[in-house]
Amino acid sequence: MLCSRCRIRTAVTDDGLCTFCSGTRPPLPDHLTPPATGPGGWGVGDWPRSPVGLSWAVTALLGTVIAIDLAAIGAGLHLRSMWQGFIDAGYTAVQGSRVESADRLHDVITDYRPTVLLITGILFILWFHRARRNAEVFDLGAQKMGPGWAVGSWFVPVANLWFPYRVADGIWTGSAPIGPEGGRVAVPRALLNFWWALWVASVLSDRITAHVLERAEKPEQTAQGLALVAAADALEVVAAVLAILFVRALTRMQVERAVDPPAPAPPVPGAHR
Repeated sequence: MLCSRCRIRTAVTDDGLCTFCSGTRPPLPDHLTPPATGPGGWGVGDWPRSPVGLSWAVTALLGTVIAIDLAAIGAGLHLRSMWQGFIDAGYTAVQGSRVESADRLHDVITDYRPTVLLITGILFILWFHRARRNAEVFDLGAQKMGPGWAVGSWFVPVANLWFPYRVADGIWTGSAPIGPEGGRVAVPRALLNFWWALWVASVLSDRITAHVLERAEKPEQTAQGLALVAAADALEVVAAVLAILFVRALTRMQVERAVDPPAPAPPVPGAHR
């Protein structure tokens, strides 16, 4: 039976709570003990867990996505040139045969992409959730959304264009190093912001260009649609490169942050000094 509070772990107490939600988990070391539970009543993880292994898996899969996208761009531009030659040659049978061959090549390459993207997305979300749980141990006060949103935010229509960024922003802030005076050191968010902007732009451009290509009826429209699809694939390549840099940077921050003391606890509203 699942815990009646978090609905994730197995219930172990008579009132239906898991070890985390019931407070019966093993105690944390002193420098990793959080001041309170996180947003939404979530408890923190029992230990910061290394994100390194997952980060390497995500990096490898993102590299595979980039390779497939580059191959798709090449095949797409080749197919577009075949369509253009088909148009310029006055729709001859020879040109039509070349278009069919180029189209089959493009289909072979693009047929593998959804599976690779799915596997990459699953591994990325696993890494993202672990990073979020670690960030709650490192600095609870920096988290704007509960750790469940590290998974759920990606599947909420429309909100998935913004909520994952809010989670990522909290992780980035909470994973920042601690300065000599005990305060959190601000880490520039340029990489985080550029990655998210390119990711959103890539998702939207994929949907738009796929719709344009599907509605193409004339050869000229097909050639134009293929050019747009190649541009969208190029945008996805840049977004994937930034995603790799983001994953590596945040993982490195968490590895370094794990040896630092916790950030100061946020002030409790209404508390007397």
